[in-house]
Amino acid sequence: NTTSWLNATVDHTAVSGTCFSCHNGTTATGKSATHIASTNTCDDCHTTTSWLNATVDHSTLTATCYSCHNGTSATGKSATHIASTNTCDDCHNTTNWLNATVDHTAVTGTCYSCHNGTTATGKSATHISSSNTCDDCHTTTSWLGARVDHSTITATCYSCHNGNKATGKSATHIASTNTCDDCHTTTSWLNATVDHTAVSGTCFSCHNGTTATGKSATHIASTNTCDDCHTTTSWLNATVDHSTLTATCYSCHNGTSAAGKSATHIASTNTCDDCHNTTNWLNATVDHTAVSGTCFSCHNGTTATGKSASHISSSNICDDCHTTTSWLNATVDHSTLTATCYSCHNGTTATGKTVTHIASTNTCDDCHTTTNWLNATVDHTAVSGTCYSCHNGTTATGKSATHISSSNTCDDCHTTTSWLNATVDHSTLTATCSSCHNGTTATGKTVTHIASTNTCDDCHTTTSWLNATVDHTAVTGTCSSCHNGTTAIGKNSTHISSLNTCDDCHTTTSWLNATVDHTAVTGTCSSCHNGTTAIGKNATHISSLNTCDDCHTTMSWLNATVDHTAVTGTCYSCHNGTTATGKSATHMASTSICDDCHTTTSWLNAAVDHTAVTGTCYSCHNGITATGKSATHISSGNVCDDCHVTTSWTQVNVDHGTLTGSCSSCHDGTRATGKPSGHFQTTVQCNECHSTLSWLPVLSYRHSSPDYPGNHNSSVTCIFCHTSNSQTATWTSAAYKPDCAGCHANDFRSSDHRKVVNGAYYTASELRDCTGACHTYTDSTLRTIYRSRSGEHRVSSGSW
Repeated sequence: NTTSWLNATVDHTAVSGTCFSCHNGTTATGKSATHIASTNTCDDCHTTTSWLNATVDHSTLTATCYSCHNGTSATGKSATHIASTNTCDDCHNTTNWLNATVDHTAVTGTCYSCHNGTTATGKSATHISSSNTCDDCHTTTSWLGARVDHSTITATCYSCHNGNKATGKSATHIASTNTCDDCHTTTSWLNATVDHTAVSGTCFSCHNGTTATGKSATHIASTNTCDDCHTTTSWLNATVDHSTLTATCYSCHNGTSAAGKSATHIASTNTCDDCHNTTNWLNATVDHTAVSGTCFSCHNGTTATGKSASHISSSNICDDCHTTTSWLNATVDHSTLTATCYSCHNGTTATGKTVTHIASTNTCDDCHTTTNWLNATVDHTAVSGTCYSCHNGTTATGKSATHISSSNTCDDCHTTTSWLNATVDHSTLTATCSSCHNGTTATGKTVTHIASTNTCDDCHTTTSWLNATVDHTAVTGTCSSCHNGTTAIGKNSTHISSLNTCDDCHTTTSWLNATVDHTAVTGTCSSCHNGTTAIGKNATHISSLNTCDDCHTTMSWLNATVDHTAVTGTCYSCHNGTTATGKSATHMASTSICDDCHTTTSWLNAAVDHTAVTGTCYSCHNGITATGKSATHISSGNVCDDCHVTTSWTQVNVDHGTLTGSCSSCHDGTRATGKPSGHFQTTVQCNECHSTLSWLPVLSYRHSSPDYPGNHNSSVTCIFCHTSNSQTATWTSAAYKPDCAGCHANDFRSSDHRKVVNGAYYTASELRDCTGACHTYTDSTLRTIYRSRSGEHRVSSGSW
């Protein structure tokens, strides 16, 4: 427009040339200072219709990947990326991005966070079977030298210690077919329990007194090895070759070295050899004078002859009734007799029934016992008279005082074959049931009857005994003593599954308001707490797909272990510092909530939203909370915020006054701009000529070389001497260096430097130090000075 001609608004849709034909940094602005470093022109990546959605040609980029992919300029590491301090270029390259070479030394997470069989390969098929993760046994600096935690290994020892994967049995190990686990345990390796059945060598190959214990000090003296007498299947039952023994029997068979007298041996003070001999052991000649036991200890029918076939049958031994001095006049101990009384007391061998005895077909033993003879138990089935002929109150007891009042005699109701099962004619009784059925006169309540204070008539009727109406107020037992599903109905099919009985939760006064004993419930919480049977999750409960049992236990309800994978709400809906713990005191200061940076599947690998961080960069990036300066960072006393801003991290405003390293440690042409292409070529540090406070103009450089001939007072520039733009000077007459003639030999005029009056002139070689003294001599002998010159030429003089 006419008011502002130069500030034109370009209609780019009508431009027919390329973007770069204008935006080349001259006609119009080119790439900005923060643009990706590349050799592309605008049109290679951008289009006029969608400028911001550029398609980057990565093959032409000259900067590092991280200069863009730092999470600010472009997307950085993803939330699931390996946790490490590396930048992209440390592991990836643009030609084959996916086949990254991981720099494990920079990885900050555990090995298992990647090598879990999903993100990266985990344990191989041949790995030791255990519950360990990589880091429990391996280190990144010495992977193969793993220290195995044997307590977590679930496979057998031999699955590794088979001589292939790991060392097996040593050369000195017992020869056997066993594997390690048959004898050893990991908790007590040396105290092995040897499975002798699998040993393939001889006993003596171990039990030789060196490898394992040999013969004990009390062993039979012999040159035999173990295997001559013993077998592994029956070690104690050794077969001894007695023909080789020269000692007495008792020297071994003394109850210590070998078995002595058996428990059934005649008790005596004899040793074996007193009665036995080795040629006829069983036919011993007994020396009765040394016998210290009873007769029966031998004469028991086994060791020696016992009672004869006609002897009274009893459990007595000889000494109970007989004496050695009067054997036949025995005193009988009836309490030990096992035969019937009648076998003796039959009126022939001994006296039988008296004349006043009850007439019956019984023998003594049918009614009497030897321990209580008078209190006989009568076998009424053998009595031939009526009950009342005895039970008349005189000969024997009649009706008791508590008998049902009746004029009947015994035989009217009772039978001898079933006395207690009397047939009572209840229609003639006028008393209440309980007057008889009180547990004394007649059977009362059975042991399985409901425990109560009622009498029969309170609940039962004689016309319908079983259909009793229970008066629960008088019941003294527990509900479950009846309501057990057998005596009376128990829990119904919809009852809570538990080990409780009725009384654990209910009361008879308020049955429905049960107090549940949750410790005895055998079903899941949600089988009741489903919002129908019982209350479910309340309105403020964490929003999730879990049932109660997934997170809670009845023993510790409040200390729930939350299954975060099933939670459907945001993290912050709980972790807000009220419902559950929020950010910790050491958390990064920010306005973000959990979900802005973290994910439940990879909590630690948070993608930080730096725009919401309210603290300084250094409050995190201090090398402890988060990575600080890298090893290649500029050496300085600054913290991040002194030079960087979060909105444009790579646009650093460096405070050079705090830097502690040399200029070239950064300005090397890679990390920061170095010397321009036309800069003087030198290894001298920047600050030898420049100042960080005032870079231009360049300070005068003070030469340190001993060849430098002082400070010239004329306008001599560096390239006067350093003609090749190098810190090594080029001498035009190198033969004369380091004197003045080294540069000025071609300027020397001999005609101005007479050596002899009216005679010879000096050469450049003779006057190579222009600043020295010069003499003119009277003649060629050079003995007499005609004229002296000194200080004619000075480098500090503006006029030569």
